[in-house]
Amino acid sequence: MLVNGLGATPLEELYVLYRHVRRDLDGMGVGVRRTYVGEFATSLEMAGASLSVMRLDDRLARLLDAPARSPFFRQ
Repeated sequence: MLVNGLGATPLEELYVLYRHVRRDLDGMGVGVRRTYVGEFATSLEMAGASLSVMRLDDRLARLLDAPARSPFFRQ
């Protein structure tokens, strides 16, 4: 699950959104392998957030778990 702030939304509010979505997914029996909360793709001081969820197969799960390093993202 990726909760992306658009630029002007405080991190605390992004975590509130995450908590509500995670609770709903848990209630539906949907597992979450990895969560990212922060500003990954922003627009200059735009309020709001985007939410991305995708179904993983084994191949995509391995790719998601692979190390990553860039100026703006590390895993």
